[in-house]
Amino acid sequence: MFGIQDKWVSLVYILCLLSTILCVVYGFFAWNKGATEIKPEDKRWAAEEDKVEEKL
Repeated sequence: MFGIQDKWVSLVYILCLLSTILCVVYGFFAWNKGATEIKPEDKRWAAEEDKVEEKL
């Protein structure tokens, strides 16, 4: 198989490919899951951060 003589090396390659596929599938289904609205305190923090950066 692809010039690989050892079955353990082949298993590692297969597991790497399967884990990549699993991560892509999980990312697809969890793309916007748990997205929350912007809280007022976050807006205040961002405004203060902008003021600090303007002073620099």
